Amino acid sequence: MTKQYLKPLALAVSLALTLTACGKSEQAAAPAPAPASTAPAAASTTAAVDAGKSIFDVSELDPNINVCQDFNGFVNSKWVAANPIPDDRTRWGAFDKLAEDSLNTQHAIVDNAAKDAAQATAGSIEQKIGYLYKSGMDEAAIDKAGFDPIKPKLDAIAALKSGKDVADYISKSYADGDGQVFDFGSGADFQHADMQIGYANQSGLGLPTKDYYLDPKYKEIRGQYLDYIAKSLSLTGVSDADAKKQAAEVLAFETELAKASLAPVEERDPKNQYHFVSVKEADKVTPHFNWENFFKDQGVTIDKGFSLSQPKFFAEFDKLLASAPITQWQAYLRFHTISDASNALSKPFVDNKFDFYGKTLAGQPKQKDRWKQVLGMVNHSMGMALGELYVKQEFTPEAKARAVELVDNVRNALKARIENLDWMSAETKQKAIDKWNTFLPKIGYPDKWRDWSGLSISPDDFYANLQAASKFNYDYDIAKIGKPTDRKEWGMTPQTVNAYYNPTDNTINFPAAILQPPFFNAKADDAINYGGIGAVIGHEASHGFDDEGSQFDGAGNNVNWWTKADREKFDARTDKLVQQFNDYTPIKDKPDAHVNGKLTLGENIADLGGLNVAYDALQVALKQHPEEADKKIDGYTEDQRFFLNWARVWRGNVREKQALLYLNVDPHAPASLRAIGAPSNMPAFATAFQCKPGDAMVRPDDKQVKIW
Repeated sequence: MTKQYLKPLALAVSLALTLTACGKSEQAAAPAPAPASTAPAAASTTAAVDAGKSIFDVSELDPNINVCQDFNGFVNSKWVAANPIPDDRTRWGAFDKLAEDSLNTQHAIVDNAAKDAAQATAGSIEQKIGYLYKSGMDEAAIDKAGFDPIKPKLDAIAALKSGKDVADYISKSYADGDGQVFDFGSGADFQHADMQIGYANQSGLGLPTKDYYLDPKYKEIRGQYLDYIAKSLSLTGVSDADAKKQAAEVLAFETELAKASLAPVEERDPKNQYHFVSVKEADKVTPHFNWENFFKDQGVTIDKGFSLSQPKFFAEFDKLLASAPITQWQAYLRFHTISDASNALSKPFVDNKFDFYGKTLAGQPKQKDRWKQVLGMVNHSMGMALGELYVKQEFTPEAKARAVELVDNVRNALKARIENLDWMSAETKQKAIDKWNTFLPKIGYPDKWRDWSGLSISPDDFYANLQAASKFNYDYDIAKIGKPTDRKEWGMTPQTVNAYYNPTDNTINFPAAILQPPFFNAKADDAINYGGIGAVIGHEASHGFDDEGSQFDGAGNNVNWWTKADREKFDARTDKLVQQFNDYTPIKDKPDAHVNGKLTLGENIADLGGLNVAYDALQVALKQHPEEADKKIDGYTEDQRFFLNWARVWRGNVREKQALLYLNVDPHAPASLRAIGAPSNMPAFATAFQCKPGDAMVRPDDKQVKIW
């Protein structure tokens, strides 16, 4: 998870949860558009509205709900009631509907690629994607193979005799693209962000967070996890009695790792994401795990050092190398080998993994169709290659040009807000503007696509194909170590319905798939676009100045550019936002299930800053076209439509188990609260809908949060 500091707009809608994925994700890296366009301000698009069709369907609004008391309910309750969560999902909303549309488009692409693969140009991405998808859809061959594909790994684990053998096994497995216990990969050096270094990070747990191992309230889930471990082992021929014994050893082992692991809130602190050491210094932390040997196995040359990001975790890892019985290590490695591979093995393994991670943890009633499961693994393995085919079919240069204009307008509005802050000194403002000046927006897709010529994919061996892709992507990632940082690299595929900010290269990134309704519509009036994609742009740009992003300068270095007084003022304001979200209890009938205001702080700052910035940009556009400013569309003013579309973006529903899981692991607040959290702090909202002090959507002056 070396890219853990990426700041996405929402939890990725293309994967259920990181912990349910199989193997390492591929990291896209390719040059993207040049720095911010200097195009003139976009002309108002109001005139483009089709009078015969509403861009925003006001019949979805519920007139029985007071807009000033329950804005989310007013905008979204009718839609949510009419759109139940599909059985193969744990949530359903605007993001998910758009992601489903993207999946259907991708399905057609990979299906055609599979049909034409034999005739496709040898070694082309069309052929490789076709073969990868085709091999994944061959359920008969996969079921016939059972767990044969992982038998060599299980045999190697069975042959381990000592802690040194375990250390050697982990190193060699990593070199094959199959990491265990911890994560390792490349990332920008926090102190010299223009260069890439190695990062070793805590990992190795099968449950979502450390609390699931230590808190009494998760005792039942721990019992169900034991059952999952035992069944995973029994599916490979381990006797039921031995499987139960090994499962207990695995849970005890992971509990020790959990005790030494950071909680999600702690992981958000940059100080806990970076700990630069020399190889010799690292060996002192882990005397039983030789890092020089590890790097030699990976084929990586480490110069001055690397980031051993969480020393306490690695000290515990080393302690277990020395003290844990070899049988316990074997049980742990055996189980995780099975679990990691399950989605690529026969049906009993797929079903077993879904029963725990899908049904038990997330409350999902039904598995996704086979094609969706396989497509997810294609994206996991060759996502950027599939993105190249997606963009060719779905994203036009005209759409990219319009998005560039919007990005420029919103960025300019952010600059104006920084310059006009009444709580920040001139000294810190100048540093903030310096950072703003170095923003690099990347829109739609890379200008230069990644080369896949070194990856070999066959038409009839799904597991081998996934393993080959995993090693190919791992080698691609670690080859960056010791090389200059490429700011034009993409960390998200074009077909992903999301956006992100990366503080270590100071880029804001908007994949093609999010540049469509309800976020962006070329035929919509300005209010709709600024309330949608404009707020998304503002959100990502504001991440550069949230509680984490504000600890990095414009070059991506983790340095302090604040005066002490200004940082204290910033913290006082963000503390009020923490409290606002701590007070929310989003799950019906569970009054003790609160949002974690600290965990969600970065996203909440970005929502508040992004919506304010987008609103300012809309006002600039309307001043350029005063004839549109007072015009009503479907009975609503432009200011009202701006906020209506913001809330529409966050419409949706989520299953209770998944909602509880999100509260523990997701740095984003529940969508229903994102619809109201930022607007309730904005006087412009109260003015637009004539809300009064005392209304739920008008926070009292002493609790109103104003940051950017």
